[in-house]
This record gives sequence, structure tokens and C-alpha cells, in this order.
Amino acid sequence: MYDYSARPDLLQGRVILVTGAGRGIGAAAAKAFAAHGATVLLLGKTEESLSRVYDEIEAAGHPQAAVIPFNLETALPHQYDELAAMLEGEFGKIDGLLHNASIVGPRTPLEQLSGDNFMRVMQINVNAMFMLTSTLLPLLKLSDDASVVFTSSSVGRKGRAYWGAYGVSKFATEGLMQTLADEVDSISNVRANSVNPGATRTDMRAQAYPGENPASNPLPEAIMPVYLYLMGPDSQGVNGQALDAQ
Repeated sequence: MYDYSARPDLLQGRVILVTGAGRGIGAAAAKAFAAHGATVLLLGKTEESLSRVYDEIEAAGHPQAAVIPFNLETALPHQYDELAAMLEGEFGKIDGLLHNASIVGPRTPLEQLSGDNFMRVMQINVNAMFMLTSTLLPLLKLSDDASVVFTSSSVGRKGRAYWGAYGVSKFATEGLMQTLADEVDSISNVRANSVNPGATRTDMRAQAYPGENPASNPLPEAIMPVYLYLMGPDSQGVNGQALDAQ
């Protein structure tokens, strides 16, 4: 998996939506998908960051991406419906959905974690992810081969002290992935899996581990093989699996 080599046209003709596409792993994944032929829908809250990624994809001569400014923290149910209707009108179907956007929140003992902070992390990392999944599922079902990839974490597979809301949100991510995978198993062309990126050189990692030397971790680009594998036809039949990028 780590040494998976994606052929250049692996994602030709596919439409893939990436959340948190403005930077870090989301930006790297968006560019990797585009480089392998996909039309990438860049969703995030900061239009400036999304536009930068859009420009890089454009400059590289890959299929034209689309910028979708969307705030997962504040979006209301009707806005998800409007988003789905817009995507259906524009693209007809969706072949891939990468749930990448999330926040760490305060790393503190549960006893000192405020309800507001807990709910904010759950809103972005869990509630918004559920809303997007459920709203876009009909569009994914229109694809001949659709893949939903959830971004997990080692602290979402075994609880660790002081990871509070983030750890709980990643356990919920695994639960949502497993539930969806079981529901779509053998009755549709949709599959669902999770990826634990591992320690990667991102702003979020630096925020969580301020004392760490960033250079000791791989760049997001280095962990793309598993993302390409899951978004392409080579992973057909792989469903309900919790994978590691490193």
C-alpha cells in the first residue's frame, strides 16, 4: 500500500470532493487526484487558500478544479441540500469524497475541557462530516465506482490521555465509516474506508506537537499512495477497512 504506484490516468473522468482542501493533507490530496486525471472539488472555509490550490492545479495543466467556499462549523442543514443540488446540476454525480477537514481543539484533561470547545470539535469533525456524507450519498450512488475516505487518527483507534474532543471525534469517525461501509456493502457501488495519516508535516501537527522538529515527519505529498489507491478502481471491493498511510 505504501509503495502503491498509481498509473497516470488512474482517476480519469472522476469527480472527487475534498474537504479542507486549502492546505496540508487536503491540498496535497487534491493536487494528487488532479494529477491523475480527476476533476477535484475544493471545499473549505478560506477561499484564498482554495484559490491557491486551484491555481496550482491549473498551472500544472490538470483538469479544471472547482472552488467551493463552505464553512463546516456554521453550515445549516439546508445549505448542505443546496450544495448537493448545485453539485448534481453541475457534475451529475460524485465518484469520490475525501473527509479531510478537522480541528484538534484544546489538548487538555477531560476535566478541564469546556463544553463549548468539545462541541466545536464535534461540530466540525463529526456532525459536518455526517451531514456531508448523508447529503452526497445519492450523488455517490450515481457513480459506477464511488469511494468515501474518512480521515482518522491513532487516537481514534486507541484512546489516549489529553486528546479529549479530538480523540472522541476520531472514534466517531471510525464508527461512521464502519456503519456506512456495512450499509452499502454489496448493495451499491459505494465503498467506505478510513485512513490514519500518521505523523505528517502539517500546521495541525505543529499545533498539536509544538516541541517536535517538523523535519522529522514526511511531507503530505509522501503519504499520497494510500489516498490514490482508495480513490481509484484498484481498491474496488475494499470496504470497511481502517488503513494507515505510513
